[in-house]
Amino acid sequence: MNPGLSRRQALLAGAAAALAATPVMAAPFVSNRPPPEARRFVSPAVEALIKRVKAKVADPELAWLFENCFPNTLDTTVFLGEAGGKPDAFVITGDIDCMWLRDSSAQVWPYLPLAAKAPELRTLFRGVIGRQARCILIDPYANAYMHDPEARTNLKWSQQDVTEMRPGVAERKWEVDSLCYPIRLAHGYWRATRDPAPFDAEWRQAMAVVVRTFREQQRKTGPGPYSFQRPSTLATETLMLEGKGAPTRKVGLIHSMFRPSDDACVYPFLIPSNLFAAASLRQLAELATEVLNDAAFAADCTAFADEVTAALQAHGLTRDADGQPVWAFEVDGFGNAAFMDDANAPGLLSLAYLGCVPHDDPVFRRTARLAWSERNPYFFKGTAAEGIGGPHAGLDLIWPMSIIMRALNALADGDDATVLTSLRTLKATHAGKGFMHEAFHKDDPSNFTRDWFAWANTLFGELIVEIADRRPALLARSLDPTA
Repeated sequence: MNPGLSRRQALLAGAAAALAATPVMAAPFVSNRPPPEARRFVSPAVEALIKRVKAKVADPELAWLFENCFPNTLDTTVFLGEAGGKPDAFVITGDIDCMWLRDSSAQVWPYLPLAAKAPELRTLFRGVIGRQARCILIDPYANAYMHDPEARTNLKWSQQDVTEMRPGVAERKWEVDSLCYPIRLAHGYWRATRDPAPFDAEWRQAMAVVVRTFREQQRKTGPGPYSFQRPSTLATETLMLEGKGAPTRKVGLIHSMFRPSDDACVYPFLIPSNLFAAASLRQLAELATEVLNDAAFAADCTAFADEVTAALQAHGLTRDADGQPVWAFEVDGFGNAAFMDDANAPGLLSLAYLGCVPHDDPVFRRTARLAWSERNPYFFKGTAAEGIGGPHAGLDLIWPMSIIMRALNALADGDDATVLTSLRTLKATHAGKGFMHEAFHKDDPSNFTRDWFAWANTLFGELIVEIADRRPALLARSLDPTA
């Protein structure tokens, strides 16, 4: 070990080097997972699921991808410990040594169905839920946090930010979805296990802060306490008007200064995130009733959700070419709207997956079709693939997450052809690495960003598990396009 590195830093450096050195695939497909003794977290339940699902996958390359990707969060990103005598789990994104509320929630989400019968996973989820509550109490306006709650940010791009950077905060980009994801995870864990252990006084305090922050960012009586500016040549990295963002008419929607991509919003009412917030407030109301026995807090959350939902119906819709209503991506309350989509979730394509809208809702269906079309300026179609990207990675770069999300929507629709097309595309665009990437060029999958992006890996694994459970015959088929 380099004497200048901590054990944790050395592990991270070793994992990054191993991923970067992963050779181009060669048959037979040898697992790219770390050796068992080097894995960060081991779950017998997950290992058994990998074995069960792999047995259903006829295509050896697809089976190899699944085995590499599904456990990637556990293998490489979990740092388990204790805080106050309770489990503590710090979950990094992969190649960035910080914990995002969004990513950490999404990374562990696919393991939830196993938690009821897997004590090791219950420990993990208790640790993640507890850590997220403590992060929110440090600063609810942050999107990413340090392992050490007393440490200053180690992200080089955050060093000169003009905002209130507190100890423990890695980056302070206000994103509505950052506070929605911990609610989704807590609600999912409760529904899966009925385990009350994570829902202590600290968690209850954090949830009160979430609701308070959402109300502050309705900005009904003023701009609120948050502002952010970053010295940068990129417009997506900073906010106009002294760090408060573009002007809005206050209509009851919640301002989000940044998107799930960490890019600045053009119009501050980000519609997918407001839909997510409404759904999350209803989930929080359910938890307040069933777990906290707090009828007043539940009623407040429900009323707030109703207010946001009414504002969404009044201000969050635009029209397609036929005059039919579809969800906008961003609006300002004055009648201005932007239609596009971004591959990150929440986006328009992921609304049903996140439980924000019913999957068979006609407005969602029209919106999803439009997002996967040239009407979306960040929909790219090339010789290698088609899919959605976003400003974060740049033009002509497709995010595998968008292809996975489209496949999950198609699976719910019973659209086998689209599911198979998506699997073929994902199989053909990992550049021989055996993992999903953040983005790849529409004409050249070897031109990609991020070797180690655990959220995309685990989401791909979730897709394969869902297919195995709901349409196993698809995995038993050849993925050869001529078959």
